Amino acid sequence: MSQSFSPLRKFVSPEIIFGAGCRHNVGNYAKTFGARKVLVVSDPGVIAAGWVADVEASLQAQGIDYCLYTAVSPNPRVEEVMLGAEIYRQNHCDVIVAVGGGSPMDCGKAIGIVVAHGRSILEFEGVDMIRVPSPPLILIPTTAGTSADVSQFVIISNQQERMKFSIVSKAVVPDVSLIDPQTTLSMDPFLSACTGIDALVHAIEAFVSTGHGPLTDPHALEAMRLINGNLVEMIANPADIGLREKIMLGSMQAGLAFSNAILGAVHAMSHSLGGFLDLPHGLCNAVLVEHVVAFNYSSAPERFKVIAEVFGIDCRGLNHRQICGRLVEHLIALKHAIGFHETLGLHGVRTADIPFLSQHAMGDPCILTNPRASSQRDVEVVYGEAL
Repeated sequence: MSQSFSPLRKFVSPEIIFGAGCRHNVGNYAKTFGARKVLVVSDPGVIAAGWVADVEASLQAQGIDYCLYTAVSPNPRVEEVMLGAEIYRQNHCDVIVAVGGGSPMDCGKAIGIVVAHGRSILEFEGVDMIRVPSPPLILIPTTAGTSADVSQFVIISNQQERMKFSIVSKAVVPDVSLIDPQTTLSMDPFLSACTGIDALVHAIEAFVSTGHGPLTDPHALEAMRLINGNLVEMIANPADIGLREKIMLGSMQAGLAFSNAILGAVHAMSHSLGGFLDLPHGLCNAVLVEHVVAFNYSSAPERFKVIAEVFGIDCRGLNHRQICGRLVEHLIALKHAIGFHETLGLHGVRTADIPFLSQHAMGDPCILTNPRASSQRDVEVVYGEAL
């Protein structure tokens, strides 16, 4: 009998309600927290799509007072978080509901941190820096990709420094996530592509992360299967709620995987890039993914082989160098099929910017769980290949 023990693993997740129309239950959940006044965090695009009105109607039906805070940028900023916290305090709110993509959800999470501690959000960068529990947090994602609704990550943009910073703590896992595929019907094809690639990269990075394990692997594999198998078709048939549901489920499972296994160099480099150029996070991932996969392959060849097989690549008789080549080709073909032909150079990145970007990527928590130990020089080379 084997006496070797595998390392201890923990797995955190919110209470998840998944299914078409579940956003209409937000009032019931706010009521179970004893809400007297709710801060609803969102952005103008989500209001225009009508999803905030559904939240308001549900709160009104339960007789719960609320106020709206919708001044959230596509990459939420320090000053937006601080203003939201001020509005929360002025209005004597006691529950936060965030409805939207990753930006309103991250902003809502960050507002909770500031309200609980009474200090600047900048003080909480890093891992496990949160000491006081946040107010009850209910999240309603309207994109299928960021997984802020199930993760222990908050990503905020510091425009003064032109960089994003990460807050990682189980204290920012929401209390309740209402994951409603109907809300993704308002995504345009570009946003569907960005968030879909983001979710796929979450799953790939979680599966090869040094923090992976038996609690995260099944989620990562199923996420890859669902997203790889349905993303192109969903973008071509945006009104098909069945396809929306599969991608939303894949995104959720990718989130459960990466929240607990953490990520790798694609995300470390993508956070640095997104903070520098204020670009959509999914676009940054799309530009970098195949370059990082090629860089990492030799450090986790058996796990990358499993990924290739999940993507439908026939690996029989191939050596690892050939499998790596096929996997990179597959990722590029998938990107092209959903409309991504970007390089870093097309978005204004110059060779002279690479040391700055690499330095910030090396400071990101995600670099710590990348399967291949990376120096700043390694990261500079990968950025250079993506130019």
